[in-house]
Parts: sequence; structure tokens; C-alpha cells
Amino acid sequence: MAHFAELDENNIVKQVIVVHNNELLDESGNESEQKGIDFCIAHYGGTRIQTSYNNNKRFNYAGIGYTFDVTRDAFIPPKEFASWVLNETICRWQAPTPIPTDDKRYTWNEDALAWVEQE
Repeated sequence: MAHFAELDENNIVKQVIVVHNNELLDESGNESEQKGIDFCIAHYGGTRIQTSYNNNKRFNYAGIGYTFDVTRDAFIPPKEFASWVLNETICRWQAPTPIPTDDKRYTWNEDALAWVEQE
């Protein structure tokens, strides 16, 4: 199955739908993203782009509220905290300091700009 995200005028994901792989096949039997886009537009309208459930296309599986960054050709999740920065390698937001790796549970405290151990 193939997955296609519908984008609004600001490239924000509105929904993701599933399309049978047969709808993506071109005349040679090869999958074509454009064939899938054409199918979606013909049946549902809107602006559509393919996303990958396995994250092997466009970095991240699109979710509602994600942004499609045309320059990076990537779906980027919403930014969780103002201090977090975009990791360009994986197109995901990360805290300015790494989470501790001591097997304890932590949450991010934006006011303290630090990881706080959960009790």
C-alpha cells in the first residue's frame, strides 16, 4: 500500500490516505509517484504528495500537522519546544542538550532548558 499526504496552501499536512499499489503502476508496471498523485487528485482533489510508512522517503512519515519542506524534500513534525533545533540529517527537532542515557525516564523542561527526571 502507498500513502499520500494532502497538503494545505502552507504545505501543512491535513490528512494521509492509503492508496493501493496498483494505482501507482505505469504502462511498464513500475510504481510511479505521479500516477498515485493523479489518482488522488482525480478522486479526492487537493494537493497530494507521497509519504513512506517505513520512513524511506522524505525522512519521516507524514502526520497531521507536519510541514512538507520543499527544499529538503522532507516531512517535518511540529516543533515541540521553542528551544529545540532542527537536526538537518534526520529532519526532526531535537533538544539543545542530549537526553541522558542512564536508563531513567526524563521529560524536557523548557523553562530550565534541561531534561528533568520523571518520578
